[in-house]
Amino acid sequence: MYNEQEDKRTEGLVSIINKLLLVIVVLVITIVAMPFILFYKGEAGKPETQTQNVAASADAVKTDTTNYWTAPDMNTITDAKQKQQVVYGQELIAHTAKYLGPNGSVLKITNGLNCQNCHLQAGTAVFGNNYGSVASLYPKFRARSGSTENVYKRVNDCFERSLNGKAIDTAGKEMQAIVAYIKFVGSNVEKGKKAVGSGFKDLAWLDRAADPEKGMTVYSTKCQSCHQANGEGVLNADKTEYTYPALWGNNSFNDGAGLYRISNFAKYVKYNMPQGTTFHSPQLSDEEAWDVAAFVISQKRPHIGVPKDWPDISKKPADHPFGPYADVFTEKQHKYGPFKPIVEEQKKKEEAAKQKASVVKN
Repeated sequence: MYNEQEDKRTEGLVSIINKLLLVIVVLVITIVAMPFILFYKGEAGKPETQTQNVAASADAVKTDTTNYWTAPDMNTITDAKQKQQVVYGQELIAHTAKYLGPNGSVLKITNGLNCQNCHLQAGTAVFGNNYGSVASLYPKFRARSGSTENVYKRVNDCFERSLNGKAIDTAGKEMQAIVAYIKFVGSNVEKGKKAVGSGFKDLAWLDRAADPEKGMTVYSTKCQSCHQANGEGVLNADKTEYTYPALWGNNSFNDGAGLYRISNFAKYVKYNMPQGTTFHSPQLSDEEAWDVAAFVISQKRPHIGVPKDWPDISKKPADHPFGPYADVFTEKQHKYGPFKPIVEEQKKKEEAAKQKASVVKN
């Protein structure tokens, strides 16, 4: 009798232990599997458009066989003096403010921005407003000045407009280094040819005017975390240059800069911003790019008086924001659009001028 009771107790304990072991096994499996379940659930719950965008970007990279320009390696420079000058030029482009900004160690003549805030990766990024074609195309005639310009003039335009500062001595050490770097960067492009991927990537005109109000929403969600709500950017710890540049306000580019033209700013942000964006995988839609550009250029910034710009007003771009114009469209429309009617009118006038010239010639 005693043995039977003991056997029953033993069987009961074994049963309880087996059940506990089973529970423990189930818990362990659940804990191990949970991250995978959540991951796949999250993937399944992602918006279809996001998945499509990622796939489209990957496909774009795979199918794009274009041989884009790349800058030559500075380590290939064998002349020690030339290499030293080129390296200093790159440093000046990347960290302009450190040497020439409000707290510059050489001169204090600019607003604190760096050249590479507009010319990404020290002027070497594809469709990042790079320097690939500068050496090959300059000197060249520019309608803005109505004259043939050399590289020195082009660099000083940036100092006076984008950096809202003063022109630097063309014979000085800093200018010579900057020009040496720009010429080296474009030394692998044939004279008279344009580097593939230079400047900005094309962006279609909107059918409507760009909207600063809509752009403010884009800015708050896509740009504000870096450039701040007031658009004044973020200075580095020692206050010598910007970690994130000012987009408006006293320390930003003035209204004579190239990026003050809305088409240039829209192209720039479409294919380069927010950080991590590439021209193969833009994060902004076309409308978002135009609208956020409208918002940024609608903000207060320094003014520069350039009465000699565009001596032939018929050559002004459709989005040049200041009159007078050779058409009937308002200054506001020239600033924000819609631009298609302006472009169509310009094309008609150009075609009429060609036909007239042809008649006179014959």
